[in-house]
Amino acid sequence: MPIIQSVQRALMILNLFDEDNPEMKITDIAARLDLHKSTLHSLLKTLQIEGYIDQNHENGRYRLGMKLVERGTFVISSLDLRKRAGPALAALSQTTGETVHLGVLEGKNGVYIDKVDGSRALIGYSRIGRSLPIHCTAIGKVLLAFRPTTEVRHLLEGYDFTAFTERTITAPEPFIAALNTVRAEGVAMDDEEHSRGVRCMAAPVFDHDKKVVAAVSISTLTSVTDSGAFASLIAPLKQTSSAISLALGNR
Repeated sequence: MPIIQSVQRALMILNLFDEDNPEMKITDIAARLDLHKSTLHSLLKTLQIEGYIDQNHENGRYRLGMKLVERGTFVISSLDLRKRAGPALAALSQTTGETVHLGVLEGKNGVYIDKVDGSRALIGYSRIGRSLPIHCTAIGKVLLAFRPTTEVRHLLEGYDFTAFTERTITAPEPFIAALNTVRAEGVAMDDEEHSRGVRCMAAPVFDHDKKVVAAVSISTLTSVTDSGAFASLIAPLKQTSSAISLALGNR
C-alpha cells in the first residue's frame, strides 16, 4: 500500500512535540525532519488551520493545538461508553435477533462506535467507525432531538440535506419538526430514509448530567420485518437505552 508522504510528514511533525519539547521553532522542526522550510511552512499552516498545531505569537514557536485534546477526549469517552454499553447491546441483539448499533455525534455527523450483528445480519450495511448523516438516520435524529433548537439550527447552517431515497427529509424545517416528534416519543424512526429496504429505530442514552451522549439503534430489513414486528422492538430498545443511561449515572 503506497504511503502518502504529506500525511506521513504531518504526523511526524505532531510526534516531535513532547514534555521536553512543548514548543519548537520552525528551524528546529526542519532540522529534525530534514525538510525544506517552504515545505514545512505549508504543512504547519495546514495543521494550524485545522487546529492541530498552534503558534505562540509572543515567540513565534509552534505547539500542539487544542484539536488534539478534543480528539483524544472523544476517543477516551467513546472507549468508556463502549465498555459500559457492551453487555446491554449484546443482550438486545440476542433478544431481538436484529443488528444493534451504538452511535455518537461527531461534528455534523453521527458515527458508529459499536455494533452487534443479529442473526439476520445486515452484511455490509454498517461498520464501527462509519460516519452517517444526521438528517435521515434514527441515530442522527436522536442525537439532535434533545438539544436546544437554537443549537440545532446553528449546527444545520450550511448542512447538506442529501436525498438518499424518496423518503429522505431534505429541508431544515420539516427536519426540526421531526425532531420535536422524536423528543415527545423518546424514539426516532428511519423508515427507508437512508437506505432502501432498511428500517431503523433509535433511543437516547443520557449521562449523569441528563445530556444525550449517544444513541442505541436497531436495524432491520423490510423484507423480513413487517411494520407490526418492527413496532414491537420499541419496548426492548427503550429498556436497553435506559439501562445504559443508568450505567452512566443517569437517575
